[in-house]
Amino acid sequence: MPSTRSLYGFAIFLSAFLLFLVEPMSAKQLLPALGGSSAVWLTCLVFFQLTLLLGYVYAHWLTRHPFNRSQRLLYFAVLGLAIALLASQRLLHPDLSQGSEHPVTTIFFALTLTIGLPFLLLGSTSPLLQIWLFRKQGGQVPYRLFALSNVGSLLALIAYPTLVEPHLTLKLQRLLWAIGFIVYAVLCAILSRQVPAITQATPQESAAPTALPASSAAKWLWFLLPMAAAMQLSAVTSHITSNIAAIPLLWILPLAVYLITFILAFEFPRLYRRSIVVRLMVVMLASLGYAISKMDTSIPIGLAILFFLFECFIACLFCHAETYALRPRRPSETTLFYLLVAAGGVTGTFFIGIASPLIFAANYDLSITFLVTAVLALVVTWPDGWGQRLLWATGSVLVVFLNFALHAAYKQQALLETRNFYGSLRVKESVTHEGQPLRSLLNGTIQHGNQIFSPGLTRTPTTYYAKDSGIGLALANCCANRPRNIGVVGLGAGTIAAYGNAGDRIRFYEINPHVEPIARHLFTYLRDSPAAITVTEGDARTSLAQEAPQHFDVLVLDAFSGDAIPLHLLTTEALRLYQKHLAPGGILAFHVSNQYLNLAPEVAQLANSIHMQSMIFDTASADARGEFRSTWVLVTASPTFFTQPGVALIAAPITAVPNLRAWTDDYSSLLPIFEPTGH
Repeated sequence: MPSTRSLYGFAIFLSAFLLFLVEPMSAKQLLPALGGSSAVWLTCLVFFQLTLLLGYVYAHWLTRHPFNRSQRLLYFAVLGLAIALLASQRLLHPDLSQGSEHPVTTIFFALTLTIGLPFLLLGSTSPLLQIWLFRKQGGQVPYRLFALSNVGSLLALIAYPTLVEPHLTLKLQRLLWAIGFIVYAVLCAILSRQVPAITQATPQESAAPTALPASSAAKWLWFLLPMAAAMQLSAVTSHITSNIAAIPLLWILPLAVYLITFILAFEFPRLYRRSIVVRLMVVMLASLGYAISKMDTSIPIGLAILFFLFECFIACLFCHAETYALRPRRPSETTLFYLLVAAGGVTGTFFIGIASPLIFAANYDLSITFLVTAVLALVVTWPDGWGQRLLWATGSVLVVFLNFALHAAYKQQALLETRNFYGSLRVKESVTHEGQPLRSLLNGTIQHGNQIFSPGLTRTPTTYYAKDSGIGLALANCCANRPRNIGVVGLGAGTIAAYGNAGDRIRFYEINPHVEPIARHLFTYLRDSPAAITVTEGDARTSLAQEAPQHFDVLVLDAFSGDAIPLHLLTTEALRLYQKHLAPGGILAFHVSNQYLNLAPEVAQLANSIHMQSMIFDTASADARGEFRSTWVLVTASPTFFTQPGVALIAAPITAVPNLRAWTDDYSSLLPIFEPTGH
């Protein structure tokens, strides 16, 4: 008996480990065609939750029909089909061409073709094997195996960025994952042969007098509480990766917190104390409601991340522990329970990841999530008396007020608000410290360009593009007095167009279709520039690969500041593509300003790999001129560029990072250049 239970436990653990190992692996492969946006991960979460739901439907259907010879053969056939996909080399190789035009459908289509069926089978394992073990051994449904499943999931999430990604190429990751899946499939096939050929419900599964069926209210809460938890996961993930520190390593942290609350709720339910958690949740919701309402207030990044993760932990623990407390007492309702839990997860992630950007022009994800959580807390704690009823009724009303206040704050000074897959854009009008009119483009809370609307200053480059910055020096010293041919990855407000002179050509590459109309109509850099300007929509690397050599004197890579890192723009293959588009002696200008990722050593490694020189240019901020602190790395094969007096004075060598490898399309890891204390 113990050995049988251990075998079932290992199968559930392995399935969960493989399930959550393939999630960051497959999401990483989708980033190249979709600009590195954190929305890629959120959309992947929607797919994962939906496929998990389908897996639970599959498990529910299998346990509702006689597991006879034909059912067993069908189960074998589905396992065999998944292995055949692996053997045919089609698995985990998505076609991402033209992905930026329809990002959500691209993600769903690619993931369905690559990991859809194996993911569904892995997702069905925990509820299915729990029922199989129950039918084989009797007793109680082993809900603790659900916690074991989440332990496997959590270990996979920890292992991927720390052990797998830094040491294994994607090709090797795919191979090892496929081997693991085959082991899982063989193990499940063996276990399925031990399941009794039941043609009707067992006596234990039939309703006993003391095992009352779950009420309709309880079944609704099986759905709504996990929905709120999934909304917390998605909203917090979106917030910390878009507004606080938009780096892919942080995508995993909220999901790990989410899984930990599942483990605590299902494995250690006695540790949960509603009275304590509810009080903490009141404090966290109130504090974070205040924090997000203060849009112009800056919180230290480390504190902000911990703050939001702790709120996510408390809220998700409440939702998952209360879900567990309402679990069915009838074994026959077990798979329905998991089905509704998964359906709630799908609904929550779908609303935040896909529906919300389509419905709202601004980002209200956190405030709406707080409202849903507060209302559910009111419902769950209603039997606790008038104290809790009054507390959460008041809290719900206050969060409604917060949503209206946030809407008013977004509208304040805003000339435009728009939102799509690539982010929430807002154009704000204000004044500088000197009282000059200032217009700013923000993606979330991160500035992507400013323009001072005062006579004589409208063509002055501001923010990261000042004349003494790396890009300013590159453009001033690249071409003597002849016309320049300039390529720019990332349009923003179009600030670099301020450098354009008559006879110059500037070609921008921009993945977000909402950016160009803003740059052309709400800022004047593009239309005031004497240069000939064109804008190419779509992923820059994809566009450059399809174009004839452009012979750029300077190619600006400006996609690494204040946004998720599009790693596919920083690989040896990418640099060879850029090199193809450079004129002889041309310059690659990488904008690498980032508080927590030291990208300069990686750019230096890449430059060495294609036999080019690199230097770093750090410039300080100058508030009076609207200039931000910036870091640029310039890369060139020219033997004389870095020796020019105006360049040599500011250029500095790049300090190497030990054991850092040049990134390729098959290998990259942010861990060696991650600096948690900032730099």
